[in-house]
Parts: sequence; C-alpha cells; structure tokens
Amino acid sequence: MTIRIALPKGRLLAETAAFLQAAGWDLEGYTPSLRNYRLRSRRFPELRAKTFHERDIPIQVAVGHYDLGICGLDWVEELSVRYTNRDIVKLRNLGFGKGIVCLAASPAGDTPTLDSLATAGGTVRIATEYPNLAEYLALRLRLRRFGIFALWGSAEAYPPENATAALLSRPGEDDVRREGLVPLMALLRHSAFLVANRQSWEHRDLSPILDSLEGITPPAAPAAGTTPQPAGSVPAVWQVDEDTVRLALPDGHQQKHTAALLEKAGIHLEGYGDGAINRRPSSDIAGLVVKVVRPQDMPLQVANSNFDLAITGRDWLSDHLTVFPGSPVLQLLDLRSARVRMVAVVSQDVPADDIFSLRQLLSGREVPYRVASEYVNIADRYARENRLGRYRIIPTWGATEAFLPEDADMLIENTETGRTIKRHNLKIIDTLFESTGCVIGSRNGPHSPKKQALIDRLVRALRTAAGGE
Repeated sequence: MTIRIALPKGRLLAETAAFLQAAGWDLEGYTPSLRNYRLRSRRFPELRAKTFHERDIPIQVAVGHYDLGICGLDWVEELSVRYTNRDIVKLRNLGFGKGIVCLAASPAGDTPTLDSLATAGGTVRIATEYPNLAEYLALRLRLRRFGIFALWGSAEAYPPENATAALLSRPGEDDVRREGLVPLMALLRHSAFLVANRQSWEHRDLSPILDSLEGITPPAAPAAGTTPQPAGSVPAVWQVDEDTVRLALPDGHQQKHTAALLEKAGIHLEGYGDGAINRRPSSDIAGLVVKVVRPQDMPLQVANSNFDLAITGRDWLSDHLTVFPGSPVLQLLDLRSARVRMVAVVSQDVPADDIFSLRQLLSGREVPYRVASEYVNIADRYARENRLGRYRIIPTWGATEAFLPEDADMLIENTETGRTIKRHNLKIIDTLFESTGCVIGSRNGPHSPKKQALIDRLVRALRTAAGGE
C-alpha cells in the first residue's frame, strides 16, 4: 500500500530533514541543497514523499492528494479558519520550527493599542501573508472598519505609512522588535505539525509511519540569521508631502541586479544591495523615499496609491492587469533585464508538443483539466482563451514543478533557460510572452510639478542605465 506524504521546502526543510533522519527514514536527497521534488525512503519502500512550498501542503493534504504532511501550524490554521470543514486532521506537534503569528505596529508616532484599534474611527489596515487569520482577528477584536492587504511577504515594511499594523510570523516577540515593530498581540503560537487527510486517517493503515516518529527528540533550532536592525531601534518613518516620490524596490533574487542598476543610474541608496535587508534604505536624492517589498505585490500597491514608482517584472504586471484591466498601473520603462519566458508546461509523457495537439487530446475529456501556477490570473485567461474545456486553476506559492504530473496536468510558469523544467521530466509546449524587469507607475494624478519632475528624472536615469535612448 502506497502512502503519500508532502514535505516542506524553505524554513522547515533543515529541521524536518534532521527529524526524519533521526526517525530512520533515510530519505536520499532531502537536504538544504534539495534538487529533486520526489524522494524515496529506504526504510519505508511504500512511502512516496514530495516536497512543496510549505503554504501549499495543508491544501494538498485537505483535498486528498496526500495522506500525510508536515508543515507549520500557522499555515494549517490559515486554511482551517476559513474552511472549517476541510478534511485535515492535526495529528502531532513535532516540537520544532517554533514561532508566533503576531499583530504588530510601528513604534513611530502614536503606536496603536488593541483598544485604540477597536475604537478607531477610520479604516484599520492590516498587511499580512495570512489574510484569513487577519480577517478572523479583525472580527475577534470587533474592529469597526478594516481592510486586509493580502501580501506575498515583507509585511513588516508596510506600517505605519501603508498599513496600520502587520500580522506576521516570527520566531518570537524579540524578532518582531528587531524588525522595528511593537508586538501588540500573539494570535497564534505555532510549530511544525504532522497532519493527515481525514479519509486516509480513518480508512488507511498509517501506523508504521506514525510509530516511527514516536519519541524522536526535536532537532535544535538553527542559529539566528542577520537581523534587519539592532533590537530596539526605530526605523525612520517617511516624511512625505505632495512633492515626495515613493519608490518600491524588489527584495529577493532581483535585489542584487536592481542595486547595480540604481548605482549605474546615479541613484545612490544606503542599505540596499547584495545581502542587505533594510526595508527602508535611505536615498541621497531630496524628495525620494524608498521601501523594499516583494515584486509580486507591487502592481496592486501602486494601484492603491501606496507607491508612485516600483521596479518589478512584467509577468506580475500582466497578472495584475489580467484581473484588473481598468487598473491605473502602467509600464513606464522596460529595463530589458531579468529576461524570462512565461510558458505552458506538461509532462514529457503527454503525447502533445503544442497547444493545438493538446486541445485535440483533451477533446471530450469529462474531468477538469488542472492548471497549476503562481500566476493564477494569467493561467485562467490562458486556459479559457485556448479552449481547454473544463479546467480548474490550482494556485501555488512556488516549487510549481513539483505538481506535475500527479497533482496537476499543466503548469503556467516562468523560465530563463528551461533546464529546470527539462530536469524534472517536463516539457514546454507553448510560450505565452517574454517578461523583463520594468518600472511601473500610475496614470492617476495629476502630480505636483515638482513631483512629476522628479519622477521623470528618475525614469530618464534608469532608461540611460538600462541602455535605452
């Protein structure tokens, strides 16, 4: 009897690998340098393990694609608080990966309290990766008016200018303070949990796997990494007026290239570069303030007038405009960098080499065709416009190649070389478009003459640095 388990990449990988090694699973290749999504256990030949972004695991277990899963309790509760009848069972606290989901605010100015939030006359805006938990908390606190900024990450950057508070996960309250925030309330204390699909738990014999985890000592927590700023320090709050330009810059793998481009353009920033994690780098240009956030979030944040300019990818701009065609966001400059292709991907075993032969193959299919993607709006439009029949979009949070072929039939993904796709026994059957880095802004206005002049100056400098005219 095959038993399927979903294991985490990312923050819990190293500790989960150590825990399962202590349990004697002998999973080959499950290390921080993980390259393969599918793993076999020498001890349990019937076990089929696959690795996912942690946020995807509760969903995959709940829908029955996997019998078991290991992930943080925070993501289990993020799913369960909205879908209370989901078929997911919390089996065991594994004792590692501890943290808190904490509501926090900026210490600058009048720091809000729980009481002041509850009696606030205006809208309380909460920035978070946990929109379901944030809504639950807002209702629990009886907030009169509230708005949830659902983000891919970097929620700590948003208060106080762009949000009243942030709901975020950190190892402890001291780590929240190191972000320059004040903890207001610990909504949830979480750690790694073993979870099961309810049907599997009730009708399948999972005891060999479960028994192997009895009595295993949790691994020691990894050493703390570099903190954004010394504990107790308060980040400088934006001092803005109608002439101030608010610029959003990307974190993650785009940061190094973007920092080099800015230097070439003569835009010098203190605290933004390779390895730097300052969310508010300082600029030597009068009237310019900067935040570092996720590029996925930038189009919506520009549309909401939280930023005037942002450097992101055309892939994320296209995904935004697909669902909000009337959005005021527009591309101001193609940076001709970070070049990737948006592609449609299927398993090598599918007897189709292009979208036309795939459409013929699907003719008369009665079960929905499953399309997995981080770019859910682009994926939905592609499936609809290419008449793939009945289809279902599966949102993912990364490591999308892991879904084929067991958990999805097609991916809509970006690729630079295609080598990763080929290595996982997949193939590209269509190219949707090419994406590059770009500068985006808003057609909303008018801006003050001084602000518009600075926007034009920055765009010209970036165009010259990018090799434009």
